[in-house]
Amino acid sequence: MSRTLTIEPVTRIEGHARITLQLGDGGEVEDAKFHLTQFRGFEKFCEGRPYREMPALTARTCGICPVSHLLASNKACDHLLSVSIPPTGEKLRRIMNLAQLVQSHALSFFHLSSPDLLLGWDADPASRNIFGVMRQDPALAKDGIRLRQIGQTIIEMLGGKKIHPTWVVPGGVNEPLSQEKRDAMLALLPEGLEIAKRTYAFFKALVPKFQDEANHFGNQPTMFLSLVTPQGNLEHYDGLFRLKDAQGRILEDMVPPEDYERLIGEAVEDFSYMKFPYYKPHGYPQGIYRVGPLARLNNANTCGTPYADVALAEFHMLQESGPIASSFHYHYARLVEIIFGLEMMERLLKDPTILDHRVRARARSNRYEGIGVSEAPRGTLIHHYRIDDEGLITWVNLIIATGHNNLAMNQAIRQVADAYVDGNDLKEGMLNRVEAVIRCFDPCLSCASHAFGQMPLHIELRDRSGQLVDTLSRS
Repeated sequence: MSRTLTIEPVTRIEGHARITLQLGDGGEVEDAKFHLTQFRGFEKFCEGRPYREMPALTARTCGICPVSHLLASNKACDHLLSVSIPPTGEKLRRIMNLAQLVQSHALSFFHLSSPDLLLGWDADPASRNIFGVMRQDPALAKDGIRLRQIGQTIIEMLGGKKIHPTWVVPGGVNEPLSQEKRDAMLALLPEGLEIAKRTYAFFKALVPKFQDEANHFGNQPTMFLSLVTPQGNLEHYDGLFRLKDAQGRILEDMVPPEDYERLIGEAVEDFSYMKFPYYKPHGYPQGIYRVGPLARLNNANTCGTPYADVALAEFHMLQESGPIASSFHYHYARLVEIIFGLEMMERLLKDPTILDHRVRARARSNRYEGIGVSEAPRGTLIHHYRIDDEGLITWVNLIIATGHNNLAMNQAIRQVADAYVDGNDLKEGMLNRVEAVIRCFDPCLSCASHAFGQMPLHIELRDRSGQLVDTLSRS
């Protein structure tokens, strides 16, 4: 008899989701779906707001990655102003973005995924968490907490607070860097780099033990999308689009971010509030691609910093040829990027111009449309705004990093379920593996559930007295 297995909630991720597995009469998996169940609606309720409010508004999409939205939104506002920000302002933005990368990747690896890697897929769920890691390997847990603290502290030094800083503004940043803060940040980085290198060595030795998982955790052929520098190197703040196919052939290269609509289409399905982006020339759903640290390392010629380039060369040795396919290796890629982020922050902070006082270009809006693209920890983030003559938002499109991976995540849970789930002899560890492949992507579902999907919806707006003012319904 056919039946449905539901995993709810999906644990150790940011946001709310469930997974459903359809089992056939013989207990075999017939279908698998990843459902984003929370609703936000940011694209709609930003309409009518002044464009200068957009960085602060959209940063509230998420408490984990507000810096990513702050930067992409301000880049869209820079475009509306038609200005080039001062070089020092750009460098300071880059430092904050890299600090966000370090703290977010540390959260993903140490707090969310290391319990599976250290304690085992079949460990007792009551202890398969960061507290279990603390008991099993206190030094590893301490490293994870400290590394995230270093990233958050740098964000706070620059922006005034760790969560939802407002220091980045249209045209640059609102305050230059002092020598005291520069020196304090530089003092943190050697410790952070030692932790990152130590963790990388720990995980590199662990990888061979997970070959079976690497063979089944979302290693389906897909394309890979990311920003790269004009030289084709690793990039997180600015850059141009590069898209490679599963064999490593470059399908699109040096595409300006303003041309993203030629590359990316968006579909909706009736089982999720998250959109399904796809590569337009290949159509939906054949245009499946992945973003994030795995895609960035697959697309980059080099990182451009000493230790990260050594780690990148070792990363490419995980597979004989072509891009690294397994989504299990998102973990490996995150550790490489942490090393890069720490090395690059040190380079930027030692730049002799980093204390320059010219950090902001001022202007009024000079165009009706602005597009900002950057690389969030989880992948390519796109903010696209249109405004009227008064500078009020008339239309918003947000393509979130996690959303790009939606098709790939749905394929990955099906692949893992086929490999590990036996409907006639279910064990908790089987279902944990299905969840674990989602954790490889490190989805941020609060960010991704920003749009109206196609699920049934009823919203009531009431005033303070409880009187019904308006309703919105959709079946």
